[in-house]
Amino acid sequence: MKGLPPLDIKLLRDIWHMRGQAIAVGIIVACGVAIMVMALGTLSTLSASRDAYYERYRFADIFTSVRRAPESAAARLRAIDGVQTIETRIVRLVILRIPGVEEPANAQIVSLPDTGESILNRIVLFSGRYPETRSPDEIIISNAFAEANGLQTGDAIEAVMNGRLRALTIVGIGDSPEFIYALGPGSLMPDDRLFGIFWMRRQALEAAFDLDGAFNSVSLTVAPGTDTALVIDQVDDVLAPYGGTGAIDRSDQLSNAFVESEMNQLKTMARIIPAVFLAVSAVLIHSILNRLIQTERQQIGLFKAFGYSRREITWHYLKFAIAITAGGVLAGFALGFILQNLITQLYAETFRIPDLTWRIDSFALFASALAALGSAIAGSMSAALGAAKLSPAEAMQPAPPVNYHQGWLRYILQMRWLDEPTRLILRHLFRFPARTAANLFGIAAAVALLVSTLFSFDAIDTMMEQMFFRTNAHDAAITFFEGRNDTALSELSRLPGVMSAEGVRDIPASLEAGHRSERVGITGLPADAQLRRILSADGRYVDIPSTGIVLSSQLADMLHITTGDVVTAHFLDATRPVVDRPVTAVVDEFVGTPAFMDLQTMNALLDQPPTISGAYLKLDPLAQAAFEESVIERPGIAGVSLRAAAIDSFEETLQETIYIMMSIYAVIGGAIAAGVVYNAARISLTERGRELASLRVLGFTHHEVGYILLGELALVALVGIPIGCIGGIALAHLIATAMATELYRIPVVVNPSTLGVAAMIVLFSSTIAALFVVRRVRSLDLIAVLKTRE
Repeated sequence: MKGLPPLDIKLLRDIWHMRGQAIAVGIIVACGVAIMVMALGTLSTLSASRDAYYERYRFADIFTSVRRAPESAAARLRAIDGVQTIETRIVRLVILRIPGVEEPANAQIVSLPDTGESILNRIVLFSGRYPETRSPDEIIISNAFAEANGLQTGDAIEAVMNGRLRALTIVGIGDSPEFIYALGPGSLMPDDRLFGIFWMRRQALEAAFDLDGAFNSVSLTVAPGTDTALVIDQVDDVLAPYGGTGAIDRSDQLSNAFVESEMNQLKTMARIIPAVFLAVSAVLIHSILNRLIQTERQQIGLFKAFGYSRREITWHYLKFAIAITAGGVLAGFALGFILQNLITQLYAETFRIPDLTWRIDSFALFASALAALGSAIAGSMSAALGAAKLSPAEAMQPAPPVNYHQGWLRYILQMRWLDEPTRLILRHLFRFPARTAANLFGIAAAVALLVSTLFSFDAIDTMMEQMFFRTNAHDAAITFFEGRNDTALSELSRLPGVMSAEGVRDIPASLEAGHRSERVGITGLPADAQLRRILSADGRYVDIPSTGIVLSSQLADMLHITTGDVVTAHFLDATRPVVDRPVTAVVDEFVGTPAFMDLQTMNALLDQPPTISGAYLKLDPLAQAAFEESVIERPGIAGVSLRAAAIDSFEETLQETIYIMMSIYAVIGGAIAAGVVYNAARISLTERGRELASLRVLGFTHHEVGYILLGELALVALVGIPIGCIGGIALAHLIATAMATELYRIPVVVNPSTLGVAAMIVLFSSTIAALFVVRRVRSLDLIAVLKTRE
């Protein structure tokens, strides 16, 4: 230290003397930096790994399905300007029998070329080999499905293909970029135990599904710089006569859309949550520096008398803020890497991307450090400039005493029921309103952060209640290979255990309102539907209109329309009619952007007899096993989804992701409260040490002195908690709005129990921090403190 300038030596001594407060600020800075590093680092890892996976295994640019098209139509698709590569396929849903699994399972079976590998959406093979052309019953299965069911190469699995039960032999285990996030029919969350992806040679699938020389799925790539929207329009024109259901860009492909949605959430997290921590740290640094400068007025005067300039004085105090922040930044880097590794492992289980290993994102480090240091400078600049403006003569004099004018406060202090310690508490709070406001802000920010993250539990409960019980009252959902007449509903009603059955029809369509258009699925429901209901925003059931259309709130927002407006529907099925329909209601749907119509009206518009694409069933719980056994081999059924299995999958997925994330935020939110309370208590103890010691000499007990010191903090906490609850609800709305996507929305529901939990976490962490300061009060050296000059 001998070679250091005097101001730097003083800086190191100040930091050591105030190490407790410096650590408190550093912890808050570290938490904010850690979340930014974790979010941006995970985003970089997810994005880079996905892009490399897509490029290496040739993920397609455009996807489309068709009822049945001859292979000759592929030549017309290849002739479209801008199309580089095209691959026709056969894609079908099949029902599985899995040893040891009682519920019906499903698989999406995708064709492979008769020789070699696929051109697009290629398979990364983890074990085994490709099926032999001469062995029609050999398959490759997805890695997640194999792990969930303990399957290996050489095992056999039974599948119902076009009404016939076949034993398929597993010869390979792999994955494809097309199915990073694989959802079964009617599922809201991946269920690797009950849904998998199979790959089989095309010749075998042509024979199994009577598609010799035909295809029902196309994927293609376009040249760089090509307008995919124009290509999509031409693809639709070519495939319309064959029952094309509308091509989509890769951004709308289901698996990729879920990955994009998760990446958008990480961006939102990196923007909003660290800002709360850094704002609190800036306020704390401002409070610490103000108090430090007040106690060092004479030293500042001496420095100026010895020739130190304003710039040097300002830089000295800015360095104090930068130094304690820099320590928090470094700790935040380390904590961020730990959290990033944890979150990356969770994503590796959810998104099947090979080589998804966390990597250091230099931009995340730079951005988080810059944000933290910028907030520190912003918080300390006014205090540092105030110190630099002091003239030597003014600085050498003690600070002028605070004017204790009575004003309206005297009416409170004169209340007879107030004891003297409480009067001292109230007087000190109003003596320093800026400091009181800063502490109030810190407590409120901690509560707000906790409420805005813990509300996810309430939102999830609400989503489950609506999706699995209020809107979906069925026990099983059936999907057909293609549209069936309503006699299929009668056949399902006769299956064992079926108490009631309702038909449903899903038709792809393009909805237009003005210059805006969206590709959606329109669901046709019976007018008296009971097993699939829709709810208004206020929780009332909405009847299916006979002439109009019902839109989800997200879809209505995307089209900028509301109830009473007219929307143009271009149906992408059968006769492909174009009709105008009034919007009769806008309803809340948390998943997707659905639209609803009357089933009978839909069939009439398509100029078809009563047709359904699936059905909802209510089952007798005592006969459910018999139903599951009988439904597997019914011809024409592509998939079966059980509500009980969907609920189990939903809860299991949440336990692995949401609960871990919320636990992290609870700990970090408590760190804010602890840092704020500890810092405020230490400042109060430093500046009131002489006063508290005098009270001890006058006969006040340890408990009364401790009450005076910590009572004002307790009062601030009690006022700050309700303010934080209000701010937390507002922040929850902001986060939910920022995270809303076309795939799903998070309802803003905050139960009183959540507010109570947030308050308890803040109070508990504040109490722990206060206990450290109380120990200092008990060990006050009365004589030494009273000898100290103010």
